[in-house]
Amino acid sequence: MADRYRSASLEDLPSHLILEILTTGRLSAGDLVHLELTSSIFGGGHGLYPQKFRSLVDFAAFQLCFSSSIYKGMGWNSQKQLFDRCGGNWKRLLRFLQAVEESSGMVETSAGNMQITTGMYHTLLISNSSIYSCGSSLTGALGHGPETTQCVAFTRISLPPLAHVVQVSASHNHAAFVLNTGEVFTCGGNSSFSCGHRDTSRPIFRPRLVDAMKGVPCKQVATGLNSTVFLSRQGKVYTCGANTYGQLGHGDTIDRPTPSIVQLLETTGSVVQVAAGPGYVLSVTDNGVVYSFGSGSNFCLGHGEQHNESLPRAIQTFQRKGIHVVRVSAGDEHAVALDSNGFVSLCIQDLTQPCMLKIFLASDWNFLFSCGLGIHMG
Repeated sequence: MADRYRSASLEDLPSHLILEILTTGRLSAGDLVHLELTSSIFGGGHGLYPQKFRSLVDFAAFQLCFSSSIYKGMGWNSQKQLFDRCGGNWKRLLRFLQAVEESSGMVETSAGNMQITTGMYHTLLISNSSIYSCGSSLTGALGHGPETTQCVAFTRISLPPLAHVVQVSASHNHAAFVLNTGEVFTCGGNSSFSCGHRDTSRPIFRPRLVDAMKGVPCKQVATGLNSTVFLSRQGKVYTCGANTYGQLGHGDTIDRPTPSIVQLLETTGSVVQVAAGPGYVLSVTDNGVVYSFGSGSNFCLGHGEQHNESLPRAIQTFQRKGIHVVRVSAGDEHAVALDSNGFVSLCIQDLTQPCMLKIFLASDWNFLFSCGLGIHMG
């Protein structure tokens, strides 16, 4: 009976079980490297995997890369190019993929999971599923009620009991929050119905559930100047608010008081990420194509012209060059795209076409990773 309950060390575990632990947990690329460097159990071969993998950790990193939705959505050539740019190192490739995933979502810190974003005069912070705000807002973007127009320190915003916030977006005058249930709450200025509540044009001083999105679980929201973009878990895009420049993507300039699905994007493949500028929107599909619509000012749409687009239009420069985009960001007067090879492309007033910046290259990641992780990703 005593033998039945004797303690066991990691050395006693079969290799396939150790591999299961490495790939089903929430380990980062840095965690895997630490394990490989500190224990021969994780660094050894164990005869479990093909010779092309240097260690059990290397094999685990390989499996985690292929479980990434970003990597799976890339074509074989794009996958090979990215792997080559990472020096043929699966751990380095995994670190890049995880960094991309964190770039538009939660980041794991020693103090818990966090995300931070800024509006014009206020800041919103997610910390361990709770949402906090600080700064100033006359339109209710702080989310604390009409009597609170300024917070000098981060103050927790009241949401329904057991609500867990997983993503937040802040604009000049309003904010939107996604819960783990997929529900979306908004607060702030609603004069253009950017909060998605058609029954009032007055400010929403406390977070309020967007009723029109009930039954459509969301994974991301993006707030423009006077509009909001909702991305569902099924990869569908919905928009509401002001539509002066066609930034709602419906082929017209009619405002929408409640979220309406962008029909053209239903035919382009699943959308994996959205970004909203003041009067334009960028969306990335699972096959790496970027669609833009809204104000063409400052060439932010990436089409080489400053015409407004009221329907989503693919950025042809990326497609012609075979560039697979994984993330985008929309600024007031410029837009940025990150591709699967680690290059950053910029759309700005002085450039009529997206320009690739050769600053953030995979060849420089050794340095970047050693700074961020305190170790060499060998």
